[in-house]
Amino acid sequence: MTLVVNHVKKRFGKHMAVDGITLTVNKGEMFGLLGANGAGKTTTFRMILGLLEPTEGVITWENHPLSYRRTNLIGYLPEERGLYPKLTVKEQLLYLMSLKGMSKAAILRALREWLDRFDIRDYENKKIEELSKGNQQKIQFIASVLHQPELLILDEPFSGLDPVNMEMLKEAVLDLHEAGTTIVFSSHQMGNVEELCEDLIILKKGKAVLQGNLREIKRSYGLKKVIIHSDNDLSYLQSVPGVIHVEKVKDGAIVRMEKEEVAEAVFDAIANKGFVRHFEVVEPSLHDIFVDKAGGEDDA
Repeated sequence: MTLVVNHVKKRFGKHMAVDGITLTVNKGEMFGLLGANGAGKTTTFRMILGLLEPTEGVITWENHPLSYRRTNLIGYLPEERGLYPKLTVKEQLLYLMSLKGMSKAAILRALREWLDRFDIRDYENKKIEELSKGNQQKIQFIASVLHQPELLILDEPFSGLDPVNMEMLKEAVLDLHEAGTTIVFSSHQMGNVEELCEDLIILKKGKAVLQGNLREIKRSYGLKKVIIHSDNDLSYLQSVPGVIHVEKVKDGAIVRMEKEEVAEAVFDAIANKGFVRHFEVVEPSLHDIFVDKAGGEDDA
């Protein structure tokens, strides 16, 4: 079972929201679809779900387009939450899961298992509007996975969660992944993407500016940095050819470079200019790569 997005474009009037992206997500894979606001992420998700028709290109799951008739195969957590505030948690989930074809007994059994897991068992008969934002998000997540979808799309699943609830939700996502669920998600929290994703695509203005295996991207990416621990003022390193930026930190500086070879010139520049406790060339973080490739995106 494979999700294929093949040369897909989506135009709204004169605006090209998604401009010719291609990607493949294999069964059981955890895939990151990243980009700043207005980059085309949500539009891409809606086309995958069959909520929007591509202007050009084809999207298939198991070699067939997704549509409402196959909704039981899909779980979707939208960035803008869509719960009914006046319904209780039980009423909400009974209604939503009946649309997926589940029986009442199966819904209640699975719902109570998830409520126990998230430590909110007492909230079954509470109205959505009575819950905190974090607990509403847990219920929204449960609504996206209760029917055990084959393909799960998570749009900013960790947004607004405190660290404890974020870890709880992350563990649930990892368990679903280990059970074989195919997961595509977006997040502005690059640390979570690094921890969870195997492959990714970064969009800017609807176009793919980087995609592939995360480990290989980080290993081969030209942008590097040197971490230096020293009590000296290292701002003069900004003048070294190939240095992009020198960031002063509490115990020294972080020097961002165009490529790894610049580290030798940086090392030569600090030689004999005072004691240096630590000098290390490190791979860029996904945050560094994201800023480099997707920075400057306008909101939309």
